[in-house]
Order: sequence, then C-alpha cells, then structure tokens
Amino acid sequence: MAIKLIAVDMDGTFLSDRKTYNRERFLRQYAQMKARGIRFVVASGNQYYQLISFFPEIANEIAFVAENGGWVVSEGEDVFNGELPKAAFSAIVDHLLTRRNVDIIACGKSSAYTLKTYSDAMKTMAGMYYHRLEFVDSFDNINDVFFKFGLNISDDKIPQVQRALHEAIGDIMVPVHTGYGSIDLIIPGVHKANGLRLLQQRWGIDDSEVVAFGDGGNDIEMLRQAGFSFAMEHAGKGVAAAAKYRAGSNNEEGVLDIIDKVLNNEAPFH
Repeated sequence: MAIKLIAVDMDGTFLSDRKTYNRERFLRQYAQMKARGIRFVVASGNQYYQLISFFPEIANEIAFVAENGGWVVSEGEDVFNGELPKAAFSAIVDHLLTRRNVDIIACGKSSAYTLKTYSDAMKTMAGMYYHRLEFVDSFDNINDVFFKFGLNISDDKIPQVQRALHEAIGDIMVPVHTGYGSIDLIIPGVHKANGLRLLQQRWGIDDSEVVAFGDGGNDIEMLRQAGFSFAMEHAGKGVAAAAKYRAGSNNEEGVLDIIDKVLNNEAPFH
C-alpha cells in the first residue's frame, strides 16, 4: 500500500525542544514527497499564523490542521472552521475565571486574546505560540470566530484541573493535555483526526495510506485513525498505546528518520 499522506504534530514531535528542525534535510525529503504525490500536513494545537512561520518556502503548498483541528487550511485555502457558539463561549469564560490557577488564551480566527492582568512571563510564553495575540481588559464583546481555549497551568496541577474541567464543562468543550504546562479546550469532535479526515476526503486518501506522528494527549485520535502511527520516544503510556509504532527522539530528527523509511520503502512501509 503506497503512502499518500504524512501528518506531523509540531512541539515535541517534528520540532526539537529548541523549536527547530533540520530544514535542509526536510526540504530534500519534501521535494521527493511532492514528486510522488505524498501530501504533507502539519497537525498542531498551535495557531495557524505561528505554524506557517516554520514553513515559509512551502506554506502555500501544504496543509495545516491548526488549533487542534479548529482551523483546517490546504494550499492557503480554508477547508474548515470550527465555531464555538457565543453563549457557550461566555459560559466557558465565566467558569474559567473562577479558577485562579489557570491563565486563559481565547483562540480566534483573527487573533488570540489574553488578559492584560496576567504576568509578563505568561505573556512572553504566549507570544511564542501565538503570533497574533491581543491583550484585552476582558473577554466580553470580542468580535471573532473562536475555535478553542488554551490554558496555561503548572504541570503538577494538570491532571487534577483536567478532571475538574471535564466534570464542569465536558458537555460543552473537551479538555485535552497538550504537554508543556497546557491544556486545550476543544469543541467536541473537532480534533486533529477530524481535520485529517476532512483532508483525506478531499484528496481521496484512505486511513491505511496515512502516516502520523505525535507525542501528546491531543494526538491520540489522530494516532488511532492513521494506518501507520508513530508515538515519539518520550510519549507517555496513553499516547504510546494509541500508536502502532515508536519513533526516535524529537531532538534527534526522529520524524525525519521515519520519513526516510517511507521514501525508501523500508519496513514497515513495504
């Protein structure tokens, strides 16, 4: 079975811990993928505007499942936008503001939004992941289409906060652990696997022809769906259990090593 689509998570997967990748090596691989008609998809919880900055040479040729599936773009064209109803947005914000240990980023199509009152350290961190970020006095009366919330939480509190959020708002939005001190609240069913499915339908690609890579809880649906799924070396038990295979370290070009195997028809791809 020929591989027709390769989907990569970014942080902790395609990118090293320093937020870099071997651009020369990847662009050589991409030229081969393009020649063979293999689609390349970036599937990340991060903002679309941040993701395209990593691929300036090819951003208008490839596809992005951004915001954990909330915004899907192919060759610069919108394929899908999730949209949280205004009443649900307000209900979520009202609940989150009662939680003192949670910093809120509301993720919209035009921009992300966070409160001016948060610490400088949090604002600096948010700026790394959200290239369009506005600081607001409140989350009231913002005119945008909202896909998800990003919550900044200390790592030790994540399991407890995730459980509490699931109990409090699980029928409106689903809390998923993205790793690195954050939880995303996503619209139910609007996850990376859904975004990939929409692209596969567009291109006529079967799950068995897909290779996917991930390391976090927000990758689980995508890893379960793909015919060839790889959990990164450091991935936790739940993520590893969702994948069929393991890849090497994100700091040692583990994803690019597997892409070489795809291109060379080496196991398990022959």
